[in-house]
Amino acid sequence: MRENSGKELTGSQDLDQADIEMAREVGEKRRKILSEIQKVIVGQVGVLDLILVSLFAKGHCLLVGVPGLAKTLLIRTMAEVFQLKFNRIQFTPDLMPSDITGTDILDEMLEGRRGFRFIRGPVFSQILLADEINRTPPKTQAALLQAMQELHVTAGGQTHSLEPPFFVLATQNPVEQEGTYPLPEAQLDRFMFEIRVDYPSLTEESEIVSQTTSDYIPALKKILDGEHILAFQELVRRVPAAPYVVDYGVSLARASRPTDESAPDFVRSFVEWGAGPRASQYLILGARARALLHGRYAASIEDVRALAEPVLRHRILINFRGQAEGIDTAALVERLLAAVKPPVETTEAA
Repeated sequence: MRENSGKELTGSQDLDQADIEMAREVGEKRRKILSEIQKVIVGQVGVLDLILVSLFAKGHCLLVGVPGLAKTLLIRTMAEVFQLKFNRIQFTPDLMPSDITGTDILDEMLEGRRGFRFIRGPVFSQILLADEINRTPPKTQAALLQAMQELHVTAGGQTHSLEPPFFVLATQNPVEQEGTYPLPEAQLDRFMFEIRVDYPSLTEESEIVSQTTSDYIPALKKILDGEHILAFQELVRRVPAAPYVVDYGVSLARASRPTDESAPDFVRSFVEWGAGPRASQYLILGARARALLHGRYAASIEDVRALAEPVLRHRILINFRGQAEGIDTAALVERLLAAVKPPVETTEAA
């Protein structure tokens, strides 16, 4: 990985020719990935794009949607087009932290001696599907915290490294709340995006039914391996983001905090806690990644605006008054986008 200069960190230096060639490859890989996944998944292009943005920005995703919208199938299909190790954990109320991270077992060693040997859990993968993550208690949910943030697992006093790229995709059912455990704010903040998976359109649903009730079995090609993904993740950090783009992302996050002087009146009235600095970081990292995926070589205001809702909505805590008035975080983010004005003369079309 090359070292970034101060100019690169502020986004004031353009990509060099080698980076531009790699950026073109990113756009081509995106098209191929979408083409392969759509052999199985009908529609949901917006969801797939957000997942790719998160992967290339070294983030993690929480997919929220009612049962039957193919959230699990989408993730399994995406794993198939990547040459990465994939594991799935079905979260249940009796799941223990060691069922995720692994455990030490007493084992016969050389020369007849006994000792402890660490057996790796399913977290030791590169793409991890945490299915119905809110079905398990917070103690078990927290077993993912260190892995998601530090790419390490500590067990029995020993620290074990995870193989990069490490990408967590969790699913959650927003409707059925009996027997579930809401994710703590610390856990939610580890996810770059909260992605809402909606119902398909009439045309899409007809195509889904036609495919899934026939003997159609698509053959998927492998498109990306770990080495390419790591190179693309490094490239994202070198994509220019002009100071006004960074300032706009920071302004959006700060305006969500009721104690900040820039907060609009509706934020002061309805918000208990706003988004922290990690939201600002993810807005800009995501904007860099989104620009690459859409064939552009610099992050824009429109990239930041396009990612504001999935980045901010799970980081804003509505207060009692807001809950009583039925204030929704997604609607609140829309009001934030209207209230925090971007620099008109520098706004670019996505």
